[in-house]
Amino acid sequence: MFDILPYPLIVGQTELREALEVAYVGRLGVLATGQRGTAKSTTIRAFSLLVHNDLPVTLPIGVTDDRVLGGWSVEALLGEQPRPEWQKGLLARAGKTGMLYVDEINLLDDHIVNLVLDAAATGILTVQRDHADLPTEQHEFALVGSMNPDEGPLRPQLLDRFALVVSVRDEGDPATRAEILRTLFAYDLHRTEPDSDFMAKATANAQVLRQRLHEARERCRGVACPPEIIEACAAAAAAFDVVGHRGEVTMLKAAQARAALDNVKVVEVRHLRAVAKPALIHRRQNVDSGTLRRWGQAEEERLDEILPASQTG
Repeated sequence: MFDILPYPLIVGQTELREALEVAYVGRLGVLATGQRGTAKSTTIRAFSLLVHNDLPVTLPIGVTDDRVLGGWSVEALLGEQPRPEWQKGLLARAGKTGMLYVDEINLLDDHIVNLVLDAAATGILTVQRDHADLPTEQHEFALVGSMNPDEGPLRPQLLDRFALVVSVRDEGDPATRAEILRTLFAYDLHRTEPDSDFMAKATANAQVLRQRLHEARERCRGVACPPEIIEACAAAAAAFDVVGHRGEVTMLKAAQARAALDNVKVVEVRHLRAVAKPALIHRRQNVDSGTLRRWGQAEEERLDEILPASQTG
């Protein structure tokens, strides 16, 4: 039994929760950036437990290539009868559990981050070692990262590789902060009592949400994207001066996932509008050293002009 706050009990963090759900359905990656103590790790681990029934494989700071990709077992090589024994790495484990979580990704060595991003993007893991004939492996896992920008930036080239980026802040509303406290204290009181009304309700809500997410994931790729939706997506990327083309590609895939969650068969403009910010916020020009540019009311109004909420596809 994992001592993790159940995902349905997470209070606030609306943007992060929506990004995680869209990313799961659309098979995309998410980066959560924000100051310490804003429940980034708690939310991510709770979500992994919800959809994968397991905690994510976590990549620690200072991890080596062998630990990530796999390597020879030291115990087997130094045993009484030395033998070569291949030990799979964290990427292979992530392929089984369903999620790889990189906390403080901005503090990892760049070449390790590149290894992880390449494997997550392609789903293919190729490892070459001296005197070893190792087959190419395929692993599908969600890549989720988190970072505190105060502790250092993430290179723009790496930032761009995350499909969706969410800026996480603490909850400013006193009522929401009070609800967080009430929920945490109630969970602490009832977490060892699965039959209590409090935990039973959380479990029931988790089952409903899990089923909804799994069903949306299954039908996501069948959601149609009409020509006018593709044109609107491209227009939004151009209007925000997005570098490269990953922005509109990601935005369209995320909109498909959003439509699948709404259980509709065709992407509408409102779905593009819902995912535009996390798809575009980190891909605009002049992102210095991986620091996110401010996204405020002016950007929201601009999106409303390009993607009117009342318009459908």
